[in-house]
Amino acid sequence: MSLIPDITELLARARADLRMGVPVVLTDDTGFSVLSLSAEALSAQRLADLRALGGEPVIAITVRRAETLKARAYDGDLARVLIPADADLSWVQALADPSDDLNAPMKGPLMTERQGSANLHRIAIALTKSARLLPAAVVLPIEDGSGFAAAHGLTCIDHARAAPHLTERSPLREVVAARLPMEVSEAGRLHVFRPDDGGEEHYAVEIGRPDRDKPVLARLHSACFTGDLMGSLKCDCGPQLRGALAQMGTEGAGVLLYLNQEGRGIGLANKMRAYFLQDQGFDTVEANHRLGFEDDERDFRLGSDILKSLGFRSVRLLTNNPAKIAMMEHTGIAVTERVPLKVGETAHNRGYLATKAAKSGHLL
Repeated sequence: MSLIPDITELLARARADLRMGVPVVLTDDTGFSVLSLSAEALSAQRLADLRALGGEPVIAITVRRAETLKARAYDGDLARVLIPADADLSWVQALADPSDDLNAPMKGPLMTERQGSANLHRIAIALTKSARLLPAAVVLPIEDGSGFAAAHGLTCIDHARAAPHLTERSPLREVVAARLPMEVSEAGRLHVFRPDDGGEEHYAVEIGRPDRDKPVLARLHSACFTGDLMGSLKCDCGPQLRGALAQMGTEGAGVLLYLNQEGRGIGLANKMRAYFLQDQGFDTVEANHRLGFEDDERDFRLGSDILKSLGFRSVRLLTNNPAKIAMMEHTGIAVTERVPLKVGETAHNRGYLATKAAKSGHLL
């Protein structure tokens, strides 16, 4: 029946549940089931309710966070940390959130699970990441997951059905396009693209009437609320955005892809957590790792998808990031020229730019 939500819709529902602190049920084809909650959104009452079910809950964290906490990651890309019987909510959330690591180091050693499959724990972390939460989930094994979900009105996610959807990007559909006169060019047009999975929309700003048969001057720009809108001096995003648009306006044609992947794909809240850690002396990569994220969680393939849907097959790419060039070439968009975009260096972001060059390979 078409009224029943499919797996894409169930995953969108699960992300919303986790953000509100509501548990979701995860199951696999062996009959193993778990109850999963976001460690960040967990409440004291839900923690008590979880314990009342019996069993041994764990916190699933990424290997990056495990390295910071010196917890053994027997599962390779994640660790399942046992929650002591006397641990309260603050202990659980301190394990997930590094903001107070230096003031109150975790008391160890932390004991981690090494037996059994971690597949459902992996799905739990992936869901928290895609919900723009801290990548940490409180997980408890339960019996009869589908029955438990039905009895308690919870979203139930099957591992086999969900796993491909959490690694593949969702198809994008153009919703609308309309004329948008701008300071850099009165011949502007804004295209809005919406993913099928209910995630953030992405935008293409077209300047003039670019010839689809020639390489278009293009920029993949990740959303940066602090830099683009607030004029933050901690990054060079705002100057890059305005510089790219200005160059397109001067040439009379171009396309800027504005991708909603704030904070290198971790979301604004986590980006502010990273800023807090940077104020403690960590660089931008170290801060991301302490939070449990990789250096860069963005998916630049979205830009390639949008360019193809607009009819472009080759670009002159405005970028300092070789990873963007490699992604374009890998996904069938020819990069005929890299156009440098070196603007916006300040006393506040000099260290940040140096880290991008040293650790992320940016050509600065």
